[in-house]
Amino acid sequence: MWTDIVALGYRYPTPTAADELRAAVERIGDHEVKRHFARFVGAVGSLSLGAWEELHTATLDLSAPFVPYVGHVIWGDAYRRGEFMADLTRAMAAVGVDPEGELPDHLEPVLRYLAATPTPLPDLLDVLPGAIATMSQTLASASPDNPYCHLLAATLASAGNRPVTIGGRR
Repeated sequence: MWTDIVALGYRYPTPTAADELRAAVERIGDHEVKRHFARFVGAVGSLSLGAWEELHTATLDLSAPFVPYVGHVIWGDAYRRGEFMADLTRAMAAVGVDPEGELPDHLEPVLRYLAATPTPLPDLLDVLPGAIATMSQTLASASPDNPYCHLLAATLASAGNRPVTIGGRR
């Protein structure tokens, strides 16, 4: 429902990103997605750009405490992940979603794809909630105070379509 807005949180920070995210929070109705996303935005928005860049890179890129790739979480490097990514690539192209340099199973293009199509791939819908829940549990175990825990909770609430609790808070 608000997957395109939540996807913005996975983009690499820029000088205007915090303001763009604050504006995006206001476009979300009164929903748990807004609560989690606002917590994420508040936390990263209070950081300097350099600190946010370091946090983003440490969380999502270098020796990441969790892997933001849906197919990898579900199938690892097995052949099935390759089939899944090929299907996603075709489906994304059909609705005009460019992965913008990411693999097609990365959360950011996946969320933009969900926002762009009324009929997502059934395989994606089958595995996405479990993959996001696994990512969320992995990050919360490795780094419970990491603001990206809130972004993952917003992701699950928007794409997984079920209530989420992080650190005892909804």
